[in-house]
Amino acid sequence: MTTERPTTDPHPADERPLLEIDHLSVDFRLESSVVHAVQDVSLHVRAGETLAVVGESGSGKSATALSVLRLNPSPPCVYTGGEIRFDGRDLLKLSEKELGRVRGRDIAMVFQDPMTCLDPLQRVGAQVAEVLRLHTGISRAEARTAALAALDEVGIPDPAMRYRQYPHELSGGLRQRVMIATALVTRPRVVIADEPTTALDVTVQRQILDLLVSLQDKRDMAVVLITHDLAVVAETADRVVVMNKGRVVETGDVLDVFDRPADPYTRRLLAATPRLEAA
Repeated sequence: MTTERPTTDPHPADERPLLEIDHLSVDFRLESSVVHAVQDVSLHVRAGETLAVVGESGSGKSATALSVLRLNPSPPCVYTGGEIRFDGRDLLKLSEKELGRVRGRDIAMVFQDPMTCLDPLQRVGAQVAEVLRLHTGISRAEARTAALAALDEVGIPDPAMRYRQYPHELSGGLRQRVMIATALVTRPRVVIADEPTTALDVTVQRQILDLLVSLQDKRDMAVVLITHDLAVVAETADRVVVMNKGRVVETGDVLDVFDRPADPYTRRLLAATPRLEAA
């Protein structure tokens, strides 16, 4: 990848986190059992910083990410403990109406598979514009102009033509760019990217990750990157949180954790990576 990240944390240690998860616990209460998906997890991210959350499938990383905007299905999901603070407010205590003002405006998500998130019956440009109208109340014409600018900003060629296309008419890479445009059109302060490149081929993965880093640098956003790909972490993240079986087992600056892993699980993850080149 061409992305270059700083080798030291550019943020003062005492700078207030923009998003902070504090001792979060999440259960999924099924008919015959209870799954402790997230257990006493704490992490934080500052403006302009990329925090990677890594682990195998079932480690709890996605459940943690979805908890930020209370997107885990409830039932069976139950938040049993902890706080999720954004800009000083505990998101777990907000009403649905209050949280609706945060979702998509202040905190946005980019998901793994855009085909499951984009409406197949609606033109992609209209979907980008709809998010903007929902959160700002601007006119349809103003939203269309802003949506076209957003499609152009994420590198979609001929945005006026693409605006009128449906999701199935776009390649996987273009669909993911539409998802990023939809997430960023409201200029959120935090973006949570949950395996945003897993469904793409290697070349397109690099383009999408470079795009996210470029937009982050331009806007000073905080990015939480959920991934199992340690090579992606090495080249895009400032800090890393390693999760296993619903718990955080290690956290720290990327280069420190990768060069001197303290937890046996982290060492096994690194050993299982055929080739890892830290930026």
